[in-house]
Amino acid sequence: MDRTFGQSQRGRLPGRLLRGRRGPVAAVALTAAALLAAAGLGIPGAAAEADRPLAGNGTQADCTGQPAQPDFGPNVHVFDPSMPAATIQAQLDKDFDAQKDTQTAQFSEGRVAHLFKPGTYGVHDNVGYYTSVAGLGKNPDDVQINGDITVDAFNPSDQGSALQNFWRSAENMAVTPSSGNDRWAVSQAAPFRRMDIKGGLQLFPASYGYASGGYLADTRVSGQAASISQQQWYTRDSALGSWDGGVWNMVFSGTSGAPANTFPTPPETTLDTTPVSRDVPYLYVDSSGNYQVFRPALRTNASGPSWANGDTPGDSVPMTQFYVVKSGDTADTINNALSSGCNLFFTPGTYHLDKTLNVTRPDTVVLGVGYPTLVPDNGVDAMHVADVDGVRVKGLLFDAGTANSNSLLTVGYQGGSADHSKDPATLQDVFFRVGGQIAGKATTSLVVNSNNTIIDHVWAWRADHGNPGTVGWTTNTADTGVLVNGDNVEATGLFVEHYQKFQVIWNGQGGKTIFFQNEMPYDVPDQGSWNSAPGVTGYAAYKVGDNVTSHEAWGLGSYCFFDTNPAVASAHAFEVPQNAGVKLHSLLTVSLNHRGTITHVVNDTGDVTPDGTKPVNVTNYP
Repeated sequence: MDRTFGQSQRGRLPGRLLRGRRGPVAAVALTAAALLAAAGLGIPGAAAEADRPLAGNGTQADCTGQPAQPDFGPNVHVFDPSMPAATIQAQLDKDFDAQKDTQTAQFSEGRVAHLFKPGTYGVHDNVGYYTSVAGLGKNPDDVQINGDITVDAFNPSDQGSALQNFWRSAENMAVTPSSGNDRWAVSQAAPFRRMDIKGGLQLFPASYGYASGGYLADTRVSGQAASISQQQWYTRDSALGSWDGGVWNMVFSGTSGAPANTFPTPPETTLDTTPVSRDVPYLYVDSSGNYQVFRPALRTNASGPSWANGDTPGDSVPMTQFYVVKSGDTADTINNALSSGCNLFFTPGTYHLDKTLNVTRPDTVVLGVGYPTLVPDNGVDAMHVADVDGVRVKGLLFDAGTANSNSLLTVGYQGGSADHSKDPATLQDVFFRVGGQIAGKATTSLVVNSNNTIIDHVWAWRADHGNPGTVGWTTNTADTGVLVNGDNVEATGLFVEHYQKFQVIWNGQGGKTIFFQNEMPYDVPDQGSWNSAPGVTGYAAYKVGDNVTSHEAWGLGSYCFFDTNPAVASAHAFEVPQNAGVKLHSLLTVSLNHRGTITHVVNDTGDVTPDGTKPVNVTNYP
């Protein structure tokens, strides 16, 4: 997502475009043979069955982990209610000043986490780039913030827009807002989870400028949640006093107080429940002052916050069974911890990997705070997860290295057939970046081969702007954002942008997606470089494999902005086999500022995108 704008229903906002910095672009030929390789069963980056690592037996008896009260390093600030409020506020302000500026902090190395022990605080935390704010209670109301947890269009260079408010999070706290409304004006990769807002929640900038969010889950808002100028938003397993707003694509599942299902007028899609969900693993302090990580239980047909009627169901793992990853740790030290039976707790920082991290033990937790960033060097894949039950990966940013990786994260192996429905792998708040910070390259960002995997809030982004020399058609190369080969995989909150071929390829049977947001690549040099098959212009954003007979998805939006060459077109945004078992609901396409066109919405259904940044809607397909 760069600086694209929709038209607010309230008519407050003029359509305009602010452009991100760009690198050079050049033509590159994409062949039909390469397309078939990407879309078929040959999976780049996946471990072959013959050489995949054997799973562990789930025991942690040999883990040489951390003490129960570990040192989390200098980038994690733990606050106690006995501390003077002025002391806490000074640290919050210092961190925000370092991480606030869109021009200098968006692609910086700064990483920080603010963790509040149970108690009451009178503070205001402005949340900048690569900042996680979280309570350390067992439940959200254990930490009471009488003040604000705020994201806004903070900088003059933002011009009142929140379109670049990425990579920040809030989790597991109760907030009584100082003005009656808390403000969380964000775009991608900025989750708001396990929050109890005792008032209203404003998801738009104070200026009423544009935003391109976003994700909210397991949260209660006693007042009104208002999106207003948000282009799209997904809310899962929550309770709202009421909802106001809707530009293009607002989606709700398992949320009381959500609006009725009225897509496209207004553009709101509502499911009564979420088919399968599980809250994120999270750090907390027990009554003895020791740290543990709570692992919430699996929910089916969920509605409302998991903690609404008491403690979230689940179990805890003591911090003594974790290896705390800090500055100076290498792929060898991290893999040694994994092989000894440890879970991983990543502290804020950037970690260069010269070898693939291999997660092989069932039920391993890999948890990060403060946007720890994994950078694979020398063309290795960053992480492989074995085809085992219950692995949970949460809170990591995978940033492609300058030598091409086949994949950044691969879950399972090609052809795996194990049933993980009772204890699936979960990928939550896991983000992927190709370019922007460095001139990264990765063929596929995320490959999911394991059956029943839950993909819960992912942003896979081939950068459209960034540091000089890091962005361009032949610079930050990436074919596909998400490739799903496992059966019965569910995605709740899927954001995939700017990849150079199919953005998403879904080959597995029984897949479900609730909410999809996409932008096609901005920098296609010419039509001849970007055709998925003879006679088919462009690449679909979301392709369901030709052999798939069961798939269902709700709330899918794809936008084009072919800025380098506005003559470019894509035949359709969604490409699916035509059979009764493949069903899509609430689809739309938009040409942003009419830079290029999408000819149809899904297959040959739906009109060509008009000018005026207006959506073309398809309520159901077929």
